[in-house]
Amino acid sequence: MKRFVFWVLFCAAFSVSASFLTGCRSQTGTVLRPGSKQLVGSHKAGQEVFKPLVEESVARLLGAEEERGTGPAPKKICFVGVENYSAEELADFKEQLYEMIETSVSSSGKYVSVSRRFVDAALRQERFRMDDLFIPENQRKLQAALEKDGQPFEYLLFAKLTSGTTVDNKDKQRDYRLTLELININDGTSIKEGCDLSKAYNVSLGAKMRNR
Repeated sequence: MKRFVFWVLFCAAFSVSASFLTGCRSQTGTVLRPGSKQLVGSHKAGQEVFKPLVEESVARLLGAEEERGTGPAPKKICFVGVENYSAEELADFKEQLYEMIETSVSSSGKYVSVSRRFVDAALRQERFRMDDLFIPENQRKLQAALEKDGQPFEYLLFAKLTSGTTVDNKDKQRDYRLTLELININDGTSIKEGCDLSKAYNVSLGAKMRNR
């Protein structure tokens, strides 16, 4: 009987302790105001990597295009999408990257973007993958499909994310590169610009002490 009472009391105490610990680990949220300190991803890239990559690569691309002097603005552009060849899954950041690049390019006043809904529909209709659009014949087919929808364009824009990883015991450095390629489908000329950003991921105690 005493043993039975002991186990009942033990189970009750354990249940209360587990509930208390679970409550201590409950998640909270905070709205970050403009200028607030942003989170830095501990295991993979996030806003701290992608935002400067987009801003710098777009600035370089537009600067190179302006130097070449390819006619008056705004020009009609078809942004095909973002290819991910990095070591990380982008998850919801793939859509975020698309929106960031398109908004940054369009806000420059040099380009007017074809609606993504029309672009996706035309790609499905023609069954094109992104790599297929480096073939001039396929570019013309996509142009014709979008012209039927009242969405003609002069340029194709591609974005490609790559990475390289250097490992030091349990610590690593990942070098990210975002490359933008702008192709004039009327004459076949292209401009390619990119930006690099490196990020350290520290696990070992020694690495953490060195970075203090």
